[in-house]
Amino acid sequence: MAPRQIVRYMQIVACLTDPAQAAAAEAQGAQVLELRLDLMEGNPKDRVRQCKAISRLPVIATLRSAEEGGRYFGSPEEWQKKIAPVIPLVEYIDVEQQFARMAGPVKAAGKGIIASHHTAGMVPLPILFVLEQELRSYGEIPKIVVTPGNEEDLIDLIAFTRAAKKPICTGVMGAAFRYARAILPLFGSEFVYCHTGVPTAVGQYSVEEFVTLAKLLS
Repeated sequence: MAPRQIVRYMQIVACLTDPAQAAAAEAQGAQVLELRLDLMEGNPKDRVRQCKAISRLPVIATLRSAEEGGRYFGSPEEWQKKIAPVIPLVEYIDVEQQFARMAGPVKAAGKGIIASHHTAGMVPLPILFVLEQELRSYGEIPKIVVTPGNEEDLIDLIAFTRAAKKPICTGVMGAAFRYARAILPLFGSEFVYCHTGVPTAVGQYSVEEFVTLAKLLS
């Protein structure tokens, strides 16, 4: 009998602050690239084209707001204006809940939407399911990232991840429960966001570290 596969979900996403890192990320074992356009200088369209020229991996374009841990400070209308030119060039657009009404052009272009919500606190378990439905109303992959205050919060997040409709992406902010980034995929989280040398969030594992973890957990 073949050994049971423990890890059913675990697409490793390399979060890039420089499109020139794309080739290295692919070589290290990343399966998806996230271009953090809010952390890059220059024209977003040029940055995406630079990435696509050196890597075959699917790309998530993300313009993360300051409210959710990024460096984009504009309005929803300005967000749409910045993201519109890259929509035809990528496979996914990360759309925060506050920008949900701007998701129409992404859907019209046939691109995937990662409907995201990041918070510096913990969301109660019943509200996590409500939030999931709100995010799924405009995106295919809800992404919910919270900051557990204790182990009970983390257990609730794991229980939610296991019970939620798939696909789902869950994660944690901060270093206190860093190990949850490795645990959540075991219970159904679709993506694991990693770095290739320059972390985009506190507590991220590198792509190389997570490739090793995935092999150990399989």
